[in-house]
Amino acid sequence: MKPRGRVKAKKYSGSPKIRPKNIRASVPAIRLKAGADSSLKAVFKTIGVPEDQPFSPDPFQLEALEAIEKADCLVTAPTGSGKTWIAVQAISRIRDKGGRSWYATPLKALSNAKFHEFSEIFGQDQVGILTGDRKERPDASVIVGTTEILRNQLYDAMHQGQTLDTDFVVLDEAHFLGDEDRGVVWEETMIYLPSRIPLLLLSATIGNAGKIAEWLTAIRSKDCKVVEETKRPVPLYPLFLHPSGTLLPLLASDVKGKGRISKKVREYLFEEKPQRLTSTYSLLPPMGEILRILDKFNLLPAIFFLKSRADCDHSLDLCKDHWVDDPDRMQTLHQRIDEILSQNPHLAKHRQLWHLEHLAVGAHHSGQLPAWKQVIETLMTEGLLQAVFATSTVAAGVNFPARTVVFLNTDRFNGREFMPLTSTEFHQMTGRAGRRGMDHIGFAIAIPGKFLDTRLCAQLVTATPSDVKSQIRINFSMVLNLLLSHGPDQVEDLLTRSFATFLLMRAGGKRTEARALSGTRHKVLIHEFNRHLSFLKLTGFVTHEGNLTQDGRWASQLRVDQPLLIAEGFRKGIFPQSDPALMAAILSLFVSDREIDDRVDRRSVPPPLFEAFIAVNTALKPLMRDLYDHDFDVRPLYLRPAMTVHAWASGMPWEEVVELSEGAEGDLVMLMLRTADHLRHVMSLAKTFPDAAETASSAIELILKAPVWMEIE
Repeated sequence: MKPRGRVKAKKYSGSPKIRPKNIRASVPAIRLKAGADSSLKAVFKTIGVPEDQPFSPDPFQLEALEAIEKADCLVTAPTGSGKTWIAVQAISRIRDKGGRSWYATPLKALSNAKFHEFSEIFGQDQVGILTGDRKERPDASVIVGTTEILRNQLYDAMHQGQTLDTDFVVLDEAHFLGDEDRGVVWEETMIYLPSRIPLLLLSATIGNAGKIAEWLTAIRSKDCKVVEETKRPVPLYPLFLHPSGTLLPLLASDVKGKGRISKKVREYLFEEKPQRLTSTYSLLPPMGEILRILDKFNLLPAIFFLKSRADCDHSLDLCKDHWVDDPDRMQTLHQRIDEILSQNPHLAKHRQLWHLEHLAVGAHHSGQLPAWKQVIETLMTEGLLQAVFATSTVAAGVNFPARTVVFLNTDRFNGREFMPLTSTEFHQMTGRAGRRGMDHIGFAIAIPGKFLDTRLCAQLVTATPSDVKSQIRINFSMVLNLLLSHGPDQVEDLLTRSFATFLLMRAGGKRTEARALSGTRHKVLIHEFNRHLSFLKLTGFVTHEGNLTQDGRWASQLRVDQPLLIAEGFRKGIFPQSDPALMAAILSLFVSDREIDDRVDRRSVPPPLFEAFIAVNTALKPLMRDLYDHDFDVRPLYLRPAMTVHAWASGMPWEEVVELSEGAEGDLVMLMLRTADHLRHVMSLAKTFPDAAETASSAIELILKAPVWMEIE
């Protein structure tokens, strides 16, 4: 397929039946006879687009607006129910009074989306964005950014003895408080935020919203009201696709107990040798046939949630014989793709462009370029695609509506292992089914296979939301930053305000037992704090009295995963001070957090890089040994990521860098973005290390170029 960088759209003349060579070889076709149980006739009749009606806020939206005038407010409601509208109205009230607002999200992509949305609402000059990657109009009346940036601003405000320069804070996707990796940032933000600043939390439905509100009331000394909406804006109907090709109701219509499976689905599950949709050639079902069935019953567009990146990509090839027969729609799709490619010619070489153009299907996962994912999101949101094959990450805060969501597995990879879906995760995913204002009804379809637990799927449909648990943990960056403005005793007092401690204080059973549990948990936090504090004293970042040394003060600005190793590198003067490409490569050593095959041909490594790599390893080995001996996690320093970053910063073409990395494009982009983030933290050391800060700034420019940094209009 030749690269395309068209500006003028071609006229669509029908889908060519010739497929490019990179489409996988065909496997024996599974043909299905499209059908639907007679009981679904009445349900399918409700499918359609609602008539346009003047907007009228729901009662829960008005209740939340009233609540935030007097207190903090936690709004918990299904995905797509209109939580952002509450924030917009509340922000408008603050702006009318001359105040400033901060809108925090867990994802850079979501922050970018909200930035564009709010710019249209409030005016482009009134909205700024702070995500690390982007810093625009930081003094605007409305700031959108990631929660990490907000937390860091709170660190700075405490250190400077000032209050945060904002009058209102919104924490979107507040259930991230329970995220195993990032929940600590959310909990810190809630603990440190001055009580004078009203707090609005927007969350998916969670089981213990009342407990979170009680905790916030206790630590902020002001009421936090829960506003709960359990009704979906668009009703959801669960279906089951029998391997014969017949759609069945998943749940019985006369349900007495929650999650009771319908009779015909039970009969299938109890068959001795149930029919399968998969074959000996593939664990995936015939996606093209499934699309044909969904199309027949007007159930498209659909999002298919799959187990892995490879499954998402392979599914595109399994659609190769499902041609779209709507010339007008395909003409519009081609014109929109042409508009996008004219701005981003690099994407014209994407290996999945053919599927997008001729089958109206796309794959969306973390292994892809962010710009390509944004293309898929844009086309899907504009209603131009029939289906997207995605991993479960698409459910987390990305505006990605569809009429139907399809499940092929009921587990999810959490970064370490596959775990059964929680009810909150399941409801987030089904929250994409049924577009408010575009659908009367949404559908969730379970497709039987090796990784789908049909009974669990049925239970999750009606399950109550799962509880959010505290994920607070101590790390060196936290300790250094708290010691900027607090003594050790004051830090211990802060730790008593954790959500974990509060939950145990409110634990059931005898009061003495609850106190004992709380005391145990609190002792663990205090022990971890003191353990980190002792090591910082040992390594000269903190004095024996518990105050930061000069090194500790500048090291506190390294708000990254491994601040001590980077700080030690600067103390020993082993980092490049004048070579931006080499600086980027060396900083990437502290970014990679996954085990990789680091066998490389030394002859392919530029001598300056190899010499710097050896110098860093040698100089940091004593500190790494001390960390290990004191039971702290120590990651190995891999050469291959540094090679790829150095090659990209030195001008090697992207395709060659991808080949050198031996990984997926999306992973390589993430490595570059995280390296750039580390370089920004080095820039914050300008007063102490001015040459390194200047070199870091130049290094960022070398790695943040297309296709690593691209934006789709």
